[in-house]
Amino acid sequence: MKTAILFLIMLLVLVIPHEWGHMTVARWCGVKINEFSVGMGPLIFKKKKGDTQYSLRLLPLGGYCAMEGEEESIDSPTSYSSKTNLQKIAILLAGVTMNVIIAVIAVTIALCVSGVVCNTLDSVQAGSPADAAGLKAGDTIVEINGVRTDTWDKVVEGIGSYDGGDPLEVTYERDGERYTTSVTPEMSEEYGSYMVGIVAGTTRDFWTCAKLGPATTWELNKSLIEGFKMLITGGVKRDDIAGPVGLVKIVGTASEYGLGSYLMLLAIVSLNLAIFNLIPIPGLDGGKIFFILLKIISGGRINDDMEYKATVVGMAVLLTLFALITINDVMNLFG
Repeated sequence: MKTAILFLIMLLVLVIPHEWGHMTVARWCGVKINEFSVGMGPLIFKKKKGDTQYSLRLLPLGGYCAMEGEEESIDSPTSYSSKTNLQKIAILLAGVTMNVIIAVIAVTIALCVSGVVCNTLDSVQAGSPADAAGLKAGDTIVEINGVRTDTWDKVVEGIGSYDGGDPLEVTYERDGERYTTSVTPEMSEEYGSYMVGIVAGTTRDFWTCAKLGPATTWELNKSLIEGFKMLITGGVKRDDIAGPVGLVKIVGTASEYGLGSYLMLLAIVSLNLAIFNLIPIPGLDGGKIFFILLKIISGGRINDDMEYKATVVGMAVLLTLFALITINDVMNLFG
């Protein structure tokens, strides 16, 4: 039950902001929104507000924002079809943008929950070069050889710059005061590098985590793009692919490791949706943007009828892909 609830929460967090992004930018562009739906399939609940019907549907596997003139050309100033190409692209990109924003927020909160390594020392090994230099747990290393070290990575880089020559000049803060000491790193036979015998502490400071949130999200995004490349080239095994059914199991596993792991998974899935939506397959946002660009390049030789036929084929491909992934999920589930 807990896993099912967490899975539904994840879907809602992914779907509602995505469609809300489409709806908000569409309204800014003067497009009428006929329906904003959470879920697909049979209608459970609806409420009319202004010109828009807000709906809740049975299957929580998606949602949509139905804009006037989205599927067919309508001669109306409030229709999607009457808007400029730039406005249409902005509307289509709004959903993906919201998925990226959700990922950044989720990663930032996850870092606040789990903590991130920082330049404040958790401990100093007895008898180590750092211990001999007078460093203690709680000290914050702010400079090494005059170079600012406001993150743990910078501290590691500073120690790594030692070449066996003069000692490192380490500036640190203790009880609000700054001090400078000399530290001579020792070569570690185990790790094959110079070390001083310090262990990083962790921080849950919001501003520190907020600064790392976008950077960490970008690193996740690069890894996911590499994954998509491997998927195309055949470098990913069938068992490594998961759809909605497989995601339920993954959500359950992530939740066992705490809120931070669950939020990181949410960020990964949100980025996955953003990347997938940008693929130029008819039926996806990326496919619609692709056809807008084709119409511009072709000078109008690519018409709405061609796009409609391509969209039908694209949706058939997507549904087939969804079915195959679901079958694969079930096979993996029962192992």
